[in-house]
Amino acid sequence: MADGLSIRKIIEQVTAGGIRIPAFQRGFVWDAEHVAYLMDSIYKGYPFGAVILWRTKETLNFERNLGPFELPDRTPDFPVDYVLDGQQRITSIFGVFQTELAAQGDDSWTHIYFDMDAKADLQESQFLALDLASVDPARHFPISTFFDVTAYRRATSSLSDEQATKIDSVQAIFKEAIVPTQVIVTDDRSKVAIVFERVNRLGVELDVFQLLTAWTWSEDFDLQQRFSDLAEELRPHGFNDVAEDTNLLLRCCSAIVAGDASPTAFINLKGADVRDRFDDIENGIKGAIDFLRKNLHVEALANLPYAASLVPLAVFFASKNVNITDAQRSVLVKWFWRSCFSRRYSAAVVRNLNKDIEEAAALREGRSSTLADFAAPVDNEFFEQTFTIGTVNTRTFILLLAQQRPLSFISGTPVTLSAVLQAYNRNEFHHLMPRAYLKDQGCGTRQINALVNFAIISASDNKALGGVAPSRYKDKIPAAKLRLILDRALCPEELFDDDYEQFAAARSAKLIEAARALM
Repeated sequence: MADGLSIRKIIEQVTAGGIRIPAFQRGFVWDAEHVAYLMDSIYKGYPFGAVILWRTKETLNFERNLGPFELPDRTPDFPVDYVLDGQQRITSIFGVFQTELAAQGDDSWTHIYFDMDAKADLQESQFLALDLASVDPARHFPISTFFDVTAYRRATSSLSDEQATKIDSVQAIFKEAIVPTQVIVTDDRSKVAIVFERVNRLGVELDVFQLLTAWTWSEDFDLQQRFSDLAEELRPHGFNDVAEDTNLLLRCCSAIVAGDASPTAFINLKGADVRDRFDDIENGIKGAIDFLRKNLHVEALANLPYAASLVPLAVFFASKNVNITDAQRSVLVKWFWRSCFSRRYSAAVVRNLNKDIEEAAALREGRSSTLADFAAPVDNEFFEQTFTIGTVNTRTFILLLAQQRPLSFISGTPVTLSAVLQAYNRNEFHHLMPRAYLKDQGCGTRQINALVNFAIISASDNKALGGVAPSRYKDKIPAAKLRLILDRALCPEELFDDDYEQFAAARSAKLIEAARALM
């Protein structure tokens, strides 16, 4: 339900323990300037976003302080409102205006003042974060006194009538201000999972899996610590960031323990079952990463078109000492490429994941498996898409190029793929037909930046080749290795005819042929 809270009500509810912060939240990260701008937005009536609260009688196993303020115990048998979105705003408002709780850490960001001499301005803030040495009492009014009658009377006592009138009007705005809130009232875990999953799809940055982590695990099992330890093991291999993707890790947990990656399945897991099988979970994740590195040249989580691809692989490798056969390896490789080129996890993610989880388990156990039995057509349109680091198509394209073991265009020596893929930035990917040359030929941005026009070319090689027609930079490529360099780049000799349309058609054909071979 949609509702709103006054600032006084927020102060009262936090102080009484009725508004709390679940442990999955990242903590308070705003600086004083952010806080001052929030106060200015409230004062000027600018929208500053709704706070989303989850009201329940359940108590989470783990909670977090509200910034530097240790929250008091809540009244038993009374519902609690957990802040799911808007923690920075709630913490800022409470920290600036409350007077009862002593800060257990740095609270300098709460010292916000209204500049009585500042001219009204739609853009510039009239609120400042100041240390005591910078405060001019004749100009800077402490807004922390607005909800404390005694402190407010004392702070206004030395003001001129004009200043007092102005401050009274500012105080009135804050006393009447309403913080928009959305409250979800339920104790049904399944309903919570469904609601938050749908909120996620609307673009609100909530993570149902993170939420339910705080709800599910008991105090004698520190899931975050176990995942942190796993991250350190993976660090030398470039996959330490896996531990930062809580959503992915918890999908792996649920898939391995319950054979189901849906939010509903996860919340029905028993903490004891997860603890008992955590060795399998670790084995599965490490085995999946080892497979990706050795068989697909995936050197970092960022290389994966879909991070979710890790889940079925983790299920396959979850048992100790999995001795993968050549036939099984072939199926897994085929499934990986088909899932990438078909954009399998761009829609119906849970349904497709659960099917792949089931089939991966069947493959591991030697039963009949249809893991890779789905269509994945590839045509020219795929490679006409714009090269944009981070998109599914571009990541798939880059991995396709990596499988060919590309060579330097200048020296003819093998490209160090681990360095290229772990750094994973735009500097290692350049145009085969240079941008400057194509612009002179009247080509548009879409043609110039299409996938079909890119290869793994280092910044130094690209600089040496220059922005000239391919027929002109051809002489800079070692003649004895020219054919091999082009083959490893999936590049046709039509490149040197300086005709973009002809080159694009020929290269698309090579890329499509290579993609189909992998699938």
